Amino acid sequence: MSTFSEPGTSSSSNYLVFGELVSDGARVPEGVVATSGDRITYAGPSAELDQASFDAQGYEASNSPNDGALILPGLIDLHNHGGFGHDFPSGDETGLRNTIDAMHRSGTTTLLASTVTGSREGLEKSFRILAKLAHEGLIAGIHAEGPFISPDRSGAQNPEFIVEPDQDFVAALVDAADGELVTMTYAPELNGAEALVETLTAHGITPSMGHTDSDAETAMDSLRRAREGLSGGGFDGYAGRPTVTHLFNGMPPMHHRSPGPVAASLRSAARGHAVVELIGDGVHLDPATVLIVFDLVGAPNIALVTDSMAAAGLADGEYSLGNLDVLVVDGAARLKSNGSLAGGTSLLIDVVRKTAEAGVALEDAVLSATAVPASVLGRADEIGSLHKGYRADLIVADPTIQVQKVMREGRWLKSMGA
Repeated sequence: MSTFSEPGTSSSSNYLVFGELVSDGARVPEGVVATSGDRITYAGPSAELDQASFDAQGYEASNSPNDGALILPGLIDLHNHGGFGHDFPSGDETGLRNTIDAMHRSGTTTLLASTVTGSREGLEKSFRILAKLAHEGLIAGIHAEGPFISPDRSGAQNPEFIVEPDQDFVAALVDAADGELVTMTYAPELNGAEALVETLTAHGITPSMGHTDSDAETAMDSLRRAREGLSGGGFDGYAGRPTVTHLFNGMPPMHHRSPGPVAASLRSAARGHAVVELIGDGVHLDPATVLIVFDLVGAPNIALVTDSMAAAGLADGEYSLGNLDVLVVDGAARLKSNGSLAGGTSLLIDVVRKTAEAGVALEDAVLSATAVPASVLGRADEIGSLHKGYRADLIVADPTIQVQKVMREGRWLKSMGA
């Protein structure tokens, strides 16, 4: 019978991890995941595992089958500005490496690095640094939140640098990203937005509608154009869908005589034509709102995100988001200048937990933080699920969805307290 191994103490690269599997919108109560090197070699009911065969191959049990653990795929965050004292727009490479490491150890094993609206020079500089980190496999790419957004719905974006879409500017950003620009937030009502969508989709970059003051018709038409552009580029399945940046936030509220972008986004997502981001942290959205959206459009059309900034994982205090000063009180980050919400302070595992506490089934919350964002990245055949052949990214959590251990690429990471 296999002996138990603790993270960081074993020379073996073959592990058996026991617990209730929560993956792909389903649960396996008495399950096990086997990993060898950086890949999953088995995931399913423990009763169907050939224990003797795996023992003979040198697999070691990482926990007891009876400890009540939940086994989740590594979480995937499509909208993350940083955390643990640093934000991605800062350009501090050493600090960002530390932040990424901490994000991985928190259970977010895959993430996009999100920038904010800034000067052309500043954005190009940030993109080059982030592209380097992406080439190393530390992040999955870059999400540009702006600068082509509505000045009337700027939120925590610096209005000084908000501009209408400019093809030379776009080309410069694409060049600086060196193939690592994955998504871009834009406002569809701006002059040049149609050309922007065409350029993005031609480069395989997913348009993400947000920070917009558009009407419902304009929003719906833009989402349609984005989807057609992605589909025409040879994308398959979920990867052929545009996204909506933090639904409800950074856009006018839905009114019965002026439905706006919220209604268009919900309609598109309900048809499976778009993926809507939800910041289910209990601050950006009321828990009842999160539950309603899950009921309306379904977990396969939702990506849970953090929109995290430098304060994520840390205590209340003064921080920055890009070049703007932020004050965090009771876990809510707001601009010191005008009180606008300025990103999130929760980690993605916290968002999953709060979403489940809102009444969403845990398997649905996990799906929206794993397989759905994996599909947006075009990597649904590699990450976001517990399947044989997938990358060995997983979380061992207790029944209250508190992280106990994290594996990334088949290696146990140091605990957050280490």
